[in-house]
Amino acid sequence: MKKVVLFFLASFILTNLSAQEDFVPSKNKFRQLRNDLATPNVYRNAAGAPGHEYWQQRADYKIGIELDDEKQQIHGSETVTYYNNSPDELSYLWVQLDQNQQQKNSLTSKSSPSSMRERIPASSLNRIERSFEGGFNLLEVKDAKGVPLAHTINYTMMRIDLPQPLKPGKTFKFSVKWWYNINDRMKDGGGRSGMEYFEDDDNYVYTIAQFYPRMAVYNEVEGWQNKQFLGRSEFALTFGNYDVKITVPEDHVVGATGVLMNESEVLTAEEINNLKKAGKSYDKPVIIVSEDEAIEAMKSKKKGLKTWSFHAENVRDFAFSSSRRFIWDAMAVKIGDKFSMAMSLYPPEGNPLWEKYSTRVVAHTLKVYSKHTFDYPYPVAYSVHTKWIGMEYPMMAFNGGRPESDGTYSERTKWSMIGVVIHEVGHNFFPMIVNSDERQWTWMDEGLNTFLQGLAEREWDHNHPSPTGRPADIVNYMSGDQSNIAPIMINGDLTMQFNANAYRKPATGLIILRETIMGRALFDFAFKQYAQRWKFKHPTPDDFFRTMEDASAVDLDWYWRGWFYGIDRVDISIEDVDVYSIKSGNPVDEKNFSIIAAEEESEELTVQRNRKAFKSVVEKDETMRDFYDSYDENVVTPDDQEHFEKYLSNLDQKELEFINAKKYYVQIDFKNIGGMVMPLIVQLNFKDGTSEIQRVPAEIWSRDNVDTRKVFIIDKELASVMLDPFLETADCDMGNNNWPRKVSQSRFELYKYGNRGRSSANPMQNQ
Repeated sequence: MKKVVLFFLASFILTNLSAQEDFVPSKNKFRQLRNDLATPNVYRNAAGAPGHEYWQQRADYKIGIELDDEKQQIHGSETVTYYNNSPDELSYLWVQLDQNQQQKNSLTSKSSPSSMRERIPASSLNRIERSFEGGFNLLEVKDAKGVPLAHTINYTMMRIDLPQPLKPGKTFKFSVKWWYNINDRMKDGGGRSGMEYFEDDDNYVYTIAQFYPRMAVYNEVEGWQNKQFLGRSEFALTFGNYDVKITVPEDHVVGATGVLMNESEVLTAEEINNLKKAGKSYDKPVIIVSEDEAIEAMKSKKKGLKTWSFHAENVRDFAFSSSRRFIWDAMAVKIGDKFSMAMSLYPPEGNPLWEKYSTRVVAHTLKVYSKHTFDYPYPVAYSVHTKWIGMEYPMMAFNGGRPESDGTYSERTKWSMIGVVIHEVGHNFFPMIVNSDERQWTWMDEGLNTFLQGLAEREWDHNHPSPTGRPADIVNYMSGDQSNIAPIMINGDLTMQFNANAYRKPATGLIILRETIMGRALFDFAFKQYAQRWKFKHPTPDDFFRTMEDASAVDLDWYWRGWFYGIDRVDISIEDVDVYSIKSGNPVDEKNFSIIAAEEESEELTVQRNRKAFKSVVEKDETMRDFYDSYDENVVTPDDQEHFEKYLSNLDQKELEFINAKKYYVQIDFKNIGGMVMPLIVQLNFKDGTSEIQRVPAEIWSRDNVDTRKVFIIDKELASVMLDPFLETADCDMGNNNWPRKVSQSRFELYKYGNRGRSSANPMQNQ
C-alpha cells in the first residue's frame, strides 16, 4: 500500500480517466438489449405485460381412467373440447403423446448416445436394450359424432387433421381411447411418473402423470409448440377445466389434481370426519388415514373397485396418485381471504420423517410463495412420497426423501426432503400458474422456482445448511471449463450441466439482483408484478426481462446479457490501492510526514552488505564530510513558518475546510478479469479495528468494461481492503479480492491407503 501526498491546489480528478483507445460502443456490455428481444406488439407490450389483444387457447377434458393393479396398466378414454381463441384458422391440431417417450423405438432411445465397456452394470445394459414395452396404444381417435379422425403420429406428437378448418371463436370436440403399461420408476430408465413395487407385501405405489393425450400449446410466439419430448425438457400446456373419474382397487387411497367430488362414495365416515377436522386445523396436520390402517390394507388387499371423481378448474394439467399403502394427513392453510388444504400421502417407509415435516412444509411453501407472487388460488396442494425423483403437477407433487428402514435418517436426507417438497410444491406457481414454456425455456420455471425455494428454505430455518441460490455455490460451475458451459438462454435439451445451468445459475442470478443490484424493495415489487401480470398466461423470457425493468426503473440490460445470454464468470480484482492525504502546508506536519516515510523505506540491500564488508571513504576520513552531512532538512525554520502563513492567507474558506478536515482519499484500481461486470462491494478496514462497507453500482464499468477506479473518502487510517466480503457476487477468485494480498491457508490429511476413517452419514442411527 502506497501513501502519496498531494498539494491541495494541484489539479487532480477523482473519476476514472483510463485510456479509451480500445473502447468500442457496439461491444460495450451496457449497450441496450433491444435488438435481442422480440419486437413489442398488441399481444405483448414493451413494458413486459400482456398486450390489449393478448389471447390464448383453452382445452377442457372429460376423462375416465381405470388403474389395473394386476397388470399394472392404465386404460382410459377422454373427450376434449378445444377452444380456438386465436385470430387464426386452424386446419389441424397437435396433441402430445408424452408416454411414447417410453417406447422401445422412441426418438429418445434412437438419439441417446451409448457405449460398451469391459464392465457394465445391468442398469446401463437395461437402458441400452429398452426392454420395457411402453408408450400409448391408441384404440380410437374420433370426432363428436363418433366418426374416425385422420391422424398422424410422429413419436411423442400426434397431428389430428380436421374435417374442416376450425375458425376463430369456434370449438372442436374429439375423443380418444388408449391404454399403456405403467413403467417402474425404480427401473425401466426411471421416469417422471410410474410405479414403485414393494416386494415385502406385494403392493404398489402409483404416481401417475402424462397418462392421457394432452393438447399442445398454440400461440402467437411459436405457432404450435410441437417440439418432441425427449425426457429432459418438460412441458408446454394449455389451461382448461377437468372432470376426471379414476377407478382403482376399493382399498386404495387416491389424491389428484382438483376437488374430490364424491367423498361420501369413496371415504368412510371416520375419514370424512377427519377431513373436516383438518379443514379447521391451521397449526398441525390431522391424520385422515393412519399408518396402522395403511398396514392393514397392505395385508388384506380387497378385490373390489371404487371410482374417485375429481373436478379442477383453470389448470394446465392433471396428475394423480393411488395406493393401498398410503398414510394420509392434512391441514388448512389461510392465504389472503381464502384457505387451501395442504395434504400428504406417504407409505410407512416415509415415517417418521414425512409425518413430522411433509404437510407442514407444504403449508409453509404456499405461504412464502404467495407472499412473493400472488395468493395461491387452488383448493388443495398434495405432497406424495416417492423414493427418488421429484416431479410437479397442478396441486400434486411427487417428492423424494426416504428414511432408513429402521426409521433413522441423516441430516442430508432431512434437508433434501424438505428442499424437494418446497421445490416441487412451489412449481404450482411456476409454471403451473405462470405458465412458461418449459420445453423451450427450462430456466423460466426451474430457475425462478429454485430462487423462491431458497427464500422459503431461509424462512424455514435461518441455519439451513445449504439454501438454494447462494452465490458462493455457483462458483465452481462458473469457473469451470468454458467449453462445457452454455448460456442460460438456451433450449433445455441442448443445455450442458443441466442442473447448474437451468436451476442454480438463474436462481443465483435472482438472489444477486435482489440482494446486491436492485435491493429487496425494488426487486420484490417488480417480481410480484411479473407473477401477477402472467398468472394463468404464457410468458416468454422477454416478458420477464421487460417487466423487471419496467417496474423498478433499473436498467438491467447489461445483467441479462452477461448472466443469462453469456457465459462470462465474475472475477474482479483489486489491482492497486493508493492512500492520499491533502498536504496542509504546515511545515511541522509535512516534515514529520517525511521522517515517517523515510523510516518506512528499507535500505538498499547492496548498501546493507557493503556496511558489513568494508568502511567507506568518509567513514575512514572525517575531513571528507561537509555542511550537508550534518544538515537536517526536516528541522522547521522561521522561513518555513513564514511561507506557511502566506500560503494560508491565499486560501478561501472551502479550501481551508478541506485542509482542516484531515481526510484520507483512498484510490482503488479494479480489473474485470472474468468478463462479467458486477457492483463493487468494498470493505474498508481501519487500523483502529473498525470497518465500513462502500457499495458502488455496476454502472461504474459502463465506460470501460475492464479497468476502473474509485476514490473513497475516509476519516481513519486504512489497514486493508476487501472486495465482496459477504460473497454476494459469485466471484470465482477471492484470492485477488484483498489488499494487501492474503495468504490462503488450508490443511491436509495423512492417511494410509485402505485405512481412511470416515464420519458416519447418519448419527441418528449410531445413537
